[in-house]
Amino acid sequence: EVQLVESGGGLVQNGGSLTLSCTVSGISLDDYSIGWFRQAPGKEREGISAIGSANGSAFYMDHVKGRFSISADKTKNTVYLQMNSLKPDDTAVYFCAADRAITSAVAMTVMFRRGYEYDYWGQGTQVTVSS
Repeated sequence: EVQLVESGGGLVQNGGSLTLSCTVSGISLDDYSIGWFRQAPGKEREGISAIGSANGSAFYMDHVKGRFSISADKTKNTVYLQMNSLKPDDTAVYFCAADRAITSAVAMTVMFRRGYEYDYWGQGTQVTVSS
C-alpha cells in the first residue's frame, strides 16, 4: 500500500518558519517526483514546489522562491519543505503528491493546473500564519 504522510504543520507568527515533511511508503523516491501543493480557504489548490525524480532538481513558484526550500532524504523516504519568512497569505492546507510518469520538477509543480491527475496524494497538514 502506498502512503504519503505530511507532518510539521502548525501555527506560526508572521515572519516565522516551519519545516514540513512528506514521508512516503510503498514507493521509492528514485522513481517518483514529489510535489508540494497548498489550498487556502476559498481558493483552488496550487502547486508551489517540487523535486524531480530525473535528477533531483528543484523548482519553485515565484511567490515562494527565496523563502521555501525543498529537499529529499532518501534514507528516510522523506521530502521536506523548509518554509521561512512566512506570511499570512501562506496560510493553507499543504499537501504532497507523488507521480511516477513526471520526472521534471517544473512539470510536477505546474501540471496540476492543467488537470493532470497525480498518482498519490497525502492527507494534508494545516499551516496557519498569524499576522
